Amino acid sequence: MSDDLKSFYTAVILSALVVLGINYFFPKEKATPTATVEETEVKVSSTADESNENVRVIYENTDDILQRDERLNIKSDVLNGSIRLKGSRFDNLSLIKYRQSLDAGSENVILFNPTKTQDAYFAEYGWLSGDSSIILPNANTVWNVVGNQELTPQTPVTLEWDNGQGVKFINQISLDEHYLFSLKQSVENNSDKAITLVPYGLFSKQINPENMSRGVVHEGFTGIINDDLKEVQYAKIDDKGENYETTGGWISFNDKYWFGSFIFDNDAKLKISLRKIKENTFQLDYRGMPIQIMAGSSASFTSDLYAGAKEIKLLDKYADSIKKFDLNIDFGWYYFLTKPFFYILDFLYGLIGNMGWAILLFAAFLRLMMFPIANKSYESMSKMKKIQPKIMALQEMYKDDKMALQRATMALYQKEKVNPASGCLPLFIQIPIFFSLYKVLNIAIEIRHAPFIGWVKDLSAPDPLTISAWSHIPYIPSLLDIGVWPLIYGLTMVLQNKLNPKPANKDQARMFMLMPVVFTLMFAHFAVGLVIYWTLNNILSLIQQKIIMRKNGVQ
Repeated sequence: MSDDLKSFYTAVILSALVVLGINYFFPKEKATPTATVEETEVKVSSTADESNENVRVIYENTDDILQRDERLNIKSDVLNGSIRLKGSRFDNLSLIKYRQSLDAGSENVILFNPTKTQDAYFAEYGWLSGDSSIILPNANTVWNVVGNQELTPQTPVTLEWDNGQGVKFINQISLDEHYLFSLKQSVENNSDKAITLVPYGLFSKQINPENMSRGVVHEGFTGIINDDLKEVQYAKIDDKGENYETTGGWISFNDKYWFGSFIFDNDAKLKISLRKIKENTFQLDYRGMPIQIMAGSSASFTSDLYAGAKEIKLLDKYADSIKKFDLNIDFGWYYFLTKPFFYILDFLYGLIGNMGWAILLFAAFLRLMMFPIANKSYESMSKMKKIQPKIMALQEMYKDDKMALQRATMALYQKEKVNPASGCLPLFIQIPIFFSLYKVLNIAIEIRHAPFIGWVKDLSAPDPLTISAWSHIPYIPSLLDIGVWPLIYGLTMVLQNKLNPKPANKDQARMFMLMPVVFTLMFAHFAVGLVIYWTLNNILSLIQQKIIMRKNGVQ
């Protein structure tokens, strides 16, 4: 392989690393608000029943808090939890299908948690008014359950509260068979005067700073604002916040595998506010337009609440009626590849029953698709290796005349019908494939905790069987903890380098000798499913390249 080709390979690989680095260390730019919401007289606040934020919070046991107030149970095949009747607050919800870890006895994943617990997270609905004489339900209001005493997909519930001024507030809540709640907020005005109210809903979420990811998967605010996607990472949300105005759409707090979302009717006009309300606590709220309710009449506001897992096929199903709802999943720059890759893997998983084998079959499928292109590439590389002695002779002959060397080298390429750049085409194709598959293995909850064989119990996590004999040495970082699969991958890279033409330049030779080490260290901290895919890809490449070299008489 010529020096030019080696330099080209180097540039492409370094460019790929730069792209990955930018994606990791410099997440997408904070969204620019489409409109500024004017300050209202009544502020939405999730802390009406909490202690002063300047006082150090002492976290309490969740079970103790759940027993403190009267609750309405939530039960379905995928959800378990309760609504706190004090405040009509969704603050206790766990996901039955998912465990927090692979450890025996691990508890279900908890999405909503009460206040005064670590990682508190809840949703709340209510009404606002500019008239301070109207008594409104707040975080301390105890609602009455009318009719069904448990919320299930078969039994919707109704909560009522009378303010003693002739105004009754009613919340009608239903749940589908998955994670979607529907809530109708109604007001019956039996007083002798008209009133004007504004419906609101909010998420309040407390996050440990260590869990504020800056990785390749977006975590934070996501929303469709006037049909445009807006994203702001948790780490970028400050006390000044962001304000938007929208018609329809949805707004979400997104984590890697779970999220909560408010979903609105297409014609609903709303004001959205996103901000940090105190240290490590974030609030996302919406306010509808003022609704005038005449004496003796009623009015209502309807919205949906999604609280659950990022199951790709389920969100695609919801996206049929909720526009762009699948964008709660961060498919990344290569959306057109990432999503099809997931569906191919899911199809293969359905056939085989093991996601690891599905990934390997997927690797073989891609190699088959690229077979003609790779063949041409390896043909060219084989010819390059075959004429390498002639190139080295020219380098010796024209070592003091670089222009003459370049002309003689190009003449040799033409004579031997060698195109040094043709070997780079597969690399160009593999870069988007790499990033797309990398994204799939990071975002797809279907791959979370998916086992393979042997010690690999979670294809979405790094290889757990690490070679870390030096970890006891002080100041040696965990970066050097390398799993078995990354080591196998590194070995395939070494073998590939041996089949390629040796660089004539000593500095390039040293660099290419170090590349397997660098990539092994990097892959050691990637999802092991990606490492398994790339290892098989390298093995298939080695076999194909060896066959072509033998065909061309190259040793």
